[in-house]
Amino acid sequence: MFAGRTVTAAWGAARRGYAAAQHAAVASRRGLSTAGAADAKDTLIVFDTTLRDGEQSPGVTLQAEQKLLIARQLSRLGVTVCEAGFPIASEGDYLSVHQIATEVGPITEGRKSGEPMVICGLARAVEGDIERCANAIRPAPRHRIHTFLATSDIHLEYKLNMTRAECLEQIDKMVRFAKSCCQDIEFSPEDAGRSDVEFLVDALGVAIEAGATTLNIPDTVGYNTPEMYGDRIKALIERTTGAADVVWSTHCHNDLGLATANTLAGITAGARQIEVTINGVGERAGNTALEEVVMAINVHPGAYNVDCQAIDTTMLTTISNTVASLTGMSVQRNKAIVGANAFSHESGIHQDGVLKHQETYEIMRPETVGLHGHDGMVLGKLSGRHAFKTRMASLGYPLEGDELKNTFKRFKQVADTKADITDGDLHAIYRDVIRADAIVEYWKLVSVNVVTGSAGQATCTATVSMDTPAGDNVVYASVSSGPVDAIYKAIDHIMDLPAGSLEDYRIDSVGGGSDALGEVSVLVSSETEGVFSGSGADGDVLRASAIAYVNAQNSLYAVTTGKAENKKANVGTSPI
Repeated sequence: MFAGRTVTAAWGAARRGYAAAQHAAVASRRGLSTAGAADAKDTLIVFDTTLRDGEQSPGVTLQAEQKLLIARQLSRLGVTVCEAGFPIASEGDYLSVHQIATEVGPITEGRKSGEPMVICGLARAVEGDIERCANAIRPAPRHRIHTFLATSDIHLEYKLNMTRAECLEQIDKMVRFAKSCCQDIEFSPEDAGRSDVEFLVDALGVAIEAGATTLNIPDTVGYNTPEMYGDRIKALIERTTGAADVVWSTHCHNDLGLATANTLAGITAGARQIEVTINGVGERAGNTALEEVVMAINVHPGAYNVDCQAIDTTMLTTISNTVASLTGMSVQRNKAIVGANAFSHESGIHQDGVLKHQETYEIMRPETVGLHGHDGMVLGKLSGRHAFKTRMASLGYPLEGDELKNTFKRFKQVADTKADITDGDLHAIYRDVIRADAIVEYWKLVSVNVVTGSAGQATCTATVSMDTPAGDNVVYASVSSGPVDAIYKAIDHIMDLPAGSLEDYRIDSVGGGSDALGEVSVLVSSETEGVFSGSGADGDVLRASAIAYVNAQNSLYAVTTGKAENKKANVGTSPI
């Protein structure tokens, strides 16, 4: 039924030689190690999909410059593969993947592996998707096509209207076509977590024979438990023809809160690639969090026969803050590894124990994830650039050039209004600058003034001054029963964008005291263009609210005016 039923030795040799990380993973399938020692660990391939699956989070729309900034940090972090986007989804997605392949693809600086990051694009098992993806990733020295097709009976019947035989035929045809475009091919059977194992064995065998080099097993809807997922990976590796010639990969969703546990179970069962996102962002309840799996392996070096030493864990706090800022998805305080409370102790017993010996209540040191202690310097409005740069470096932000200049300028603005600058303030300042640098300010907020009255019926008058994209200044005053609503009505009148609605508004206090910074995140929806996020931080919470709203509206403006082509095409249901 299918051509080329035998995997050739030449193909196997070529695939295994493409990169050291994949060689180690393939060797593990054969009971070998790259060093030739029986006890040597296999290199774990870390595949980050923050820019693809992470951007599918409701309300997340990243502009090209924001994606480029995250991609650069992922390279510095040391991830092996960056899934940069879904090129067929929109012209904006195609251009951003192509830009990342061109500008970030060749980078080796700061990477422990000494090799550039693999730039990957996603494509449905459709010829047009695959061709578009191949063109987008081609500029990168190391690139990969990731194609997928659903294999569960529920997807085949209700979504694809396809028989099992037709599914196998499509896998064979499209993986072969992808192979003609690119040597590094990953295939995912969507909804593998609910697919019949016998059919999966057939489908994956076809993909191997057609030229797939990585087989990814997605638990698309987060259905599996660790035992179920681990057993599934183990059975597929044992029963699939040609299993020893490919890398097996995990891709777990967090619908039951088991994504990290399932991923670790997959590693135990023989997977040597993990598909993850920063902060666990992604569809619905999210994906497996990169930082959780990496630190679980580091804390338990004897529990898993893999290492992820290529990952610079001291970058985790920095990139967590960046992704949180640009997506507008704040990290919950009790989030593992990167949450604000991850290394905090309030109980007297815990505090006493940690002071006597850190390991009594901490299984990892804060410094290993880039969270550094106080260096003794007190920063304020009289502090100089060198002291500021030194403190920021100690917090995990090695600032240079324009980034240092802009961050120091923002620090001075905050220091003029706040007596004591805490480490929490410095994190917020960095996030605020990252947001500003990655967002084009077509409309610029100049000032916000609010007058409130409580006699009789409460009223608020907000006067907002903004500069237009043409450089004109517009001032408008609006009245409402609340200050934030009055501000937003004034901004809406000035910008005059398609009617939308405020879907979410959140404000967090950074640090303590009445002069604490307020960090605001908003989601703004448009019936025609989708949902857009924005964030802002300021000592004046009303100004922070205005900044966040203008940031979100600038993203909407960019799409509605064609300055950013990020509107998604109709590509069916959300992939894998």
